[in-house]
Formats: sequence, structure tokens, C-alpha cells
Amino acid sequence: MNTKASTQSLTSARQMQPHMLVRRSIALVLAGGRGSRLKQLTDRRAKPAVYFGGKFRIIDFALSNCVNSGIRRIGVITQYKSHSLLRHLQRGWSFLRAELNEMVDLLPAQQRVGEEHWYRGTADAIFQNLDIVQSSKPDYVVILAGDHVYRMDYSLMLQDHVASGLACTVGCIEVPREEASAFGVMAIDEQRKISEFVEKPEHPPTMPGSDSVSLASMGIYIFNADYLYRMLAEDLADPESSHDFGKDVIPRVVTEGQAFAHPFSLSAVTSDESSAPYWRDVGTIDAFWEANLDLASVTPDLDIYDTQWPIWTSQRQLPPAKFVQDQKGSHGQAINTMVSGGCIVSGSVVSNSVLFSSVRIHSFCTVDQAVLLPEVEVGRNCRLSKVVVDRGCRLPEGLVIGEDPELDAQRFERSQGGVVLVTRAMLEKLT
Repeated sequence: MNTKASTQSLTSARQMQPHMLVRRSIALVLAGGRGSRLKQLTDRRAKPAVYFGGKFRIIDFALSNCVNSGIRRIGVITQYKSHSLLRHLQRGWSFLRAELNEMVDLLPAQQRVGEEHWYRGTADAIFQNLDIVQSSKPDYVVILAGDHVYRMDYSLMLQDHVASGLACTVGCIEVPREEASAFGVMAIDEQRKISEFVEKPEHPPTMPGSDSVSLASMGIYIFNADYLYRMLAEDLADPESSHDFGKDVIPRVVTEGQAFAHPFSLSAVTSDESSAPYWRDVGTIDAFWEANLDLASVTPDLDIYDTQWPIWTSQRQLPPAKFVQDQKGSHGQAINTMVSGGCIVSGSVVSNSVLFSSVRIHSFCTVDQAVLLPEVEVGRNCRLSKVVVDRGCRLPEGLVIGEDPELDAQRFERSQGGVVLVTRAMLEKLT
């Protein structure tokens, strides 16, 4: 028996195990985008810092996926209006231990290369922090968008990446062809090697064997570290490049024959086998409202109650929610509603809604299909329907929203789907 060969084979097999691959990896979360389609909801915060699901921020999902997958070396790259995001990360994500080679490193734009530019694109954002990345000496770099809601085991994607033998793997999800023009779309062969990658194409390529479905990029990439360093250096040297992964880097990788597709279904985390993989880009007011309200339904598409895959966040120590009587003795009621800590509902009826932390609803109100962000106060006799109310808003007594589309559009931001967004600045104009 060849003992040396057996030992080498055992070592190679062990290094391919997910728990070993994550130790040799670093995750970089791109969290610098504004998210302009969320309108005034991102006037004061970056999209990844937007509240979601009663107590979380959008970025908590990507970060929780990292920690739950075993990736505990994480860099968060920020740029647009990052104060709220940085404060959240400092308060909620400081539990990792540097002594154990764990970290959540904050990487704001600092004009670090040549002192000439802020981050000019997603690829440039990574390039400007290469010295920090290289100091960790990773074998693999996991690049993530910080503005999507989903649960995914990155260790399984890492294993798929290494097994492919290629230098880059792109996470992808099946979408109807008519919706694919909003994404980066890829064509693949039967071995899942990517033969074409087009950013937001007018005529998207389809999957093999299906003319109605396209493969869309999830904004998740895994690179062999040395290969990534070379691709970013070449991209920086190209004066015609916009320094973006989807537009520039990934198409170049495809041209070199080094791009591999990883379907989301292979590593999606679901509560049971019958559950469909959940991934949402909550990038519009309508999508944000719908995804939040789904959590208050009887059987939500996203299971945030799964203790085997917890979503970590920063949260204040608040008292339990309570429902009290109004002056006439009528009790506060909540039907199909998610209610967070610190909320008080006084003699009002709330249905099909999500109340974030410390929401206060005074007496005689009717609230339906509403997403009320932290510290919203609803005055007496208000009627709200199909509405998103930003943090800290104080709705005056008797305010009616969601019944007169023309009046709503004059006073607030009304989406194409009829959802009304209310902010403090809009309320100040009413007085």
C-alpha cells in the first residue's frame, strides 16, 4: 500500500470539505449602492441599510448567510450615505472575535488608490481594497451584493466552485424570460459552463431546453483569489471599462472560458423540502411592500423563524408589544400582523401589516396592508391602507391614506402598484 499517496488523497479530500473551504475564504459584501428605485426611502440611507421584516436591515441577510455558512472573515464595502449602515454594523456585528481570525471589516470609500477617485464601480470598489484582502491571504474570494433578501449556504457554492476546476463561479437564479432584461443574464452549456454573459439584455438568452426561462445573475461571485487579482488589474488598465463586474469583468472571464454557473437551488436554505428557494430584490417600493407583507401572511415564502439558520441583527432592548383599550373600552386588535418589540396598539384594528420596533398606534384607527418602520406614531382616527411609512414619522389625527389615489399622489409618493410612501419631509409640507 502506498501510504504517501493515500495520505495525499485524504488531505485533498479533506480540503474539499465545506468546513475547510470556508476557512480559506473571505467574503466581500458590496453595500455602497443607493437604490434609487426605492425613492425617498433611500434619501438618508443606503439600500442595504433599509429596514426589513420588523427588526432587520436588508444587509443582515447576506451577513447572516456568511456566518451561518462558516465564513467569518467579512469585509463590507460602503459608499453612499453610509452612516446609518456603519452604525448598524458596529452595534450588531461586533461579536466576531479577531483572536479567532474572525472579522467584519468596514471598508468605506476613501480615495485610497491614487487619491483621485471614489469607487467608480463594483470591480473598482474591490480593487481599491485589494491590499486589505490580500493581507488575509485567502484562496477564494466570495463577492456578494448586500441588497437582496435570501437564505443561502455559501459553503455549498464554494464546494461546487472548487469541483468545477474553473476560476470563477456565478450564482444564478431562474427567472421568466420577459423579466430577465432587468438582470445580468447568462447562457450555459450542459456542464454549466457559461458561454455568454450579457448585462440587462433586450433579448435575453434562455436556458438549455427551455425557451421561456433565463438564468439571471444573483450578484454572487466566487473567484480563485489570484485569478481575481489579475482580472481586476487588467480591468483597471482598460480605459474603456466602467469597472463593473456585470458589465466588464464577468464577460471577460467568460471570454477566457473560466466562468461556471451555480444554480441557487443547489445551495438555497429552506425550512423543508417542499419550500421553494426564496430570493428577492426588494429594489422598488412595490417589491419592498409586498415582501414585508408576505412575512405577516399565514404561510410566508420566507421563513425567518427557522432557528437552524438565524438572521442576526442589531436590536435595542425593548419591552414586549401590547394591545390596550381605548377610552370607550374597545381593545386593540391585530390580525395577520407582525408586531415588533416596543409597539403599543390602543383601541385600533391593524390587519395584514408589519409594525417595526416602537410603533405607537393611538385609538380609533384602521390600519391595513401597512408597513410602519421604527418609531412611527399614528394619531387618532387615522385610516391607512397600502402604505409604507418611514422611520420616525408622526401621522396627524384624522389622516387618511390609500383611499384617494389623486390626493395621495399630490401629498406623498405613490408607486405604479398603488403603494403610498410617506416620509417626514412629506408630512412637514402638510402643515
